Amino acid sequence: MGSASDEGPAPLPHLRLDELLDELQARLDAARGTRDRVHSLLEAVLAVGRDLELAQVLRHIVDAAVTLVDAKYGALGVIGEDQRLAQFIPVGVTDEQIARIGPLPSGHGVLGELIRHPEPLRLAEISDHPSSYGFPSHHPQMHTFLGVPIRVRGKVFGNLYLAEKRRGREFDAEDESVLSTLGVAAGVAIENARLYTRARLRERWLTASAEVTSSLLSGSSEQDVLNLLLTRASEIAGADLSVVALRPAGSTDLEVHLASGLGEREHQGLVLPLEGSFIGAAARSGGLVVSTDVQKDPRITAGPPRWEGLGPAVAVPIGTPKGGVRGVLMLARAQGKPLFDADESDPLLGFAGQAAVAMELAERRRDSEQVALLQERDRIARDLHDLAIQRLFATGMTLQGAVRFIDHPEASDRVLRAIDDLDETVKTIRATIFGLRAREAGPAATGLRSRTVDVVARAGAVLGFTPDLRMTGLLDVAVPPQVADEAIAVLEEALSNAARHSGASSMEVSLTAGADLLVTVTDNGTGLSEGGRRSGLANLAERAAALGGSFDAHTLPHSGTELVWRVPLPS
Repeated sequence: MGSASDEGPAPLPHLRLDELLDELQARLDAARGTRDRVHSLLEAVLAVGRDLELAQVLRHIVDAAVTLVDAKYGALGVIGEDQRLAQFIPVGVTDEQIARIGPLPSGHGVLGELIRHPEPLRLAEISDHPSSYGFPSHHPQMHTFLGVPIRVRGKVFGNLYLAEKRRGREFDAEDESVLSTLGVAAGVAIENARLYTRARLRERWLTASAEVTSSLLSGSSEQDVLNLLLTRASEIAGADLSVVALRPAGSTDLEVHLASGLGEREHQGLVLPLEGSFIGAAARSGGLVVSTDVQKDPRITAGPPRWEGLGPAVAVPIGTPKGGVRGVLMLARAQGKPLFDADESDPLLGFAGQAAVAMELAERRRDSEQVALLQERDRIARDLHDLAIQRLFATGMTLQGAVRFIDHPEASDRVLRAIDDLDETVKTIRATIFGLRAREAGPAATGLRSRTVDVVARAGAVLGFTPDLRMTGLLDVAVPPQVADEAIAVLEEALSNAARHSGASSMEVSLTAGADLLVTVTDNGTGLSEGGRRSGLANLAERAAALGGSFDAHTLPHSGTELVWRVPLPS
């Protein structure tokens, strides 16, 4: 038997060394994996902080999250003011799949669980969670789930949702830690993007305000300034429908003066009360009013249906504390689009204030022009009275004195007829002087000329342009009140029909007082439709017939329509 020293060396140390080497290799691999993951996390943090456009930042956050935790699907849900998902950005599904699935999630089920309880949530099987109620048709099957909240300045901005870790594995605590770290970096990136967006918005509002101010100072009309305001507000706020409603003098209602965008035809020309309308709510409150879904807003109880396809809306009054509310500016977005946030809606108050300034300046300008016009009328009247009438009167006296020296009967008759013509001319000039010297508080305030100007001006607000107006003859003197009333009614009906049906871009209105009162309305629209409703035209014909006159409506040779309404005047 040999001694123990003759036997081979014991295998224990050798085996222990192999185990140590394997453990060391495993730890090196883990360290290398951790290092690679830390590098990936740092790259992801840099990637999400590189852009300043919020939409791009949100997309980069989702892409980085999917890569970091090796998930097949990912999404970022932005939480709205109503604590539902106002925006949902998916990754891993195609546009075709999204179209088949249908509307994007709004915050029910497991997704809503993170909204209600903003803490990290890790699931081995989504269907096992009490809040889960399945997936819609055509939705990819998902089992494993990891979600973490994104906070911006201590407030939950939204949530990161990851599903289906690749190679059939489950999300682990390290995945949760990495994703939570990314969520912190995402909050910083989102805040930076918001600050950048806010600065750009402020710059755009300031630029638009300067443009409006320049338009005001250059003497642009009220209509042009309001058009500019509506266009710029719509562009900056990203509105799909923009409306300006004004309060007519002496009325408590609001009339839609301008409408542009989705459903503009349903809004144009509407007269809405202060109670029961969205714009009325802004006028009553004197401040900004917001609706998350204008189709279902309980404040809207008056007027015809007109909100189809629209969702978020905001309205601000046009006016000053001293001058009162003159109207309302309203903006609305299509259904499904984000709500108007404070950065987009708060500047509207100041912007709408400029509209009030524009209207105030336009009113002052009109007053100034009216005073200048009246002064010029006074001057013309004085000149006619002091110069023209006196000279005509002197000429008539001279001719009367010369008649007795004319022996030829025919020549004497001609001179006498000339004297009669001079007398008629003097009467005509005196009637003209009476019209020129009438003031707004006087007879001309209800005269045919003034009423015609008012009707045409109101029609211009609906048509989008002011028709050309021509008036000839002694309209305020020769036309009896009854005939004048009928003529105004006819003119209003004709202009209203043209606004609704003609599609015209220009129009001419003519009133002539001679042996007859002739009212003519001509446009360049589509003409009279064959077989169309003619109830409005029949009314015009009946009004003419009741006064012993006539009415004719016909399509012009090239395009457009001409309406001719004629009634005799007393001699």
